[in-house]
Amino acid sequence: MRETVYTYDGTFEGLISVIFEIYSTKQQPLEIKQQKNYTPPLFGETFHVISDSVRANRVIKKMKALDKRFFGQLFRVFLAEKEDREMLIFRSIKLLLTKPAAVKGDYRNPNLLRVKQINKEISREVHRMHAFVRFQRLADDIWFAAIEPDFDVMPLIGNHFEKRYADQKWVIYDVKRKYGLHYDLHQMEFIELNLDNSLNAEKLSSDLLHVDEMEYQQLWKEYFDSVNIKVRKNMKLHIQQVPKRYWKYLFEK
Repeated sequence: MRETVYTYDGTFEGLISVIFEIYSTKQQPLEIKQQKNYTPPLFGETFHVISDSVRANRVIKKMKALDKRFFGQLFRVFLAEKEDREMLIFRSIKLLLTKPAAVKGDYRNPNLLRVKQINKEISREVHRMHAFVRFQRLADDIWFAAIEPDFDVMPLIGNHFEKRYADQKWVIYDVKRKYGLHYDLHQMEFIELNLDNSLNAEKLSSDLLHVDEMEYQQLWKEYFDSVNIKVRKNMKLHIQQVPKRYWKYLFEK
């Protein structure tokens, strides 16, 4: 049996389409790589799989029927963007399809242990996004927030903000991945934005802001300073709880 490097378009649907192709042709993948990040070797076989929603949905339906919770964990592994995520997901799906009971918590299996560890990491990042997102009110009454999370958590945080800010129009934009979520009081949708210099990662141009926004930000900074007890300052603990990489998006900083 020959070993092949499979490439895909970088989407979760594309990856699941690859796994369908592997099973339907009974091949053994040497690697699974995003096409844009892969340079084919001089020797060896490479096969690009086109994303197919029908095939992908067949695999997803089967996985959910076997263990919906484990499927959710594998989706989070994909969002974590680890270098080995494709083969980790493939091996985990293979285990789910052949030994469904084995995925219930047998952490002696290195693949299952890694899935658990990655899920813990991404859950921590989701929690931080809930805490550290800071909206700015734009002149057209849309609330805008820029984020730059370690992982692609946008698909995991939308429901939280839809429930919390159901009476406001808002956009959360992932600066690193260049896409966002838009809520218009009725529904959420993923959007892509080409931000110019006036709408950058850290600070919106003042002419884009609502007339009251700068005053609110100043009041928030003053409140933050007033409740801060300097003699009890513990920067080491503070940085553990609020890592520095988030500071540029926090008005109080």
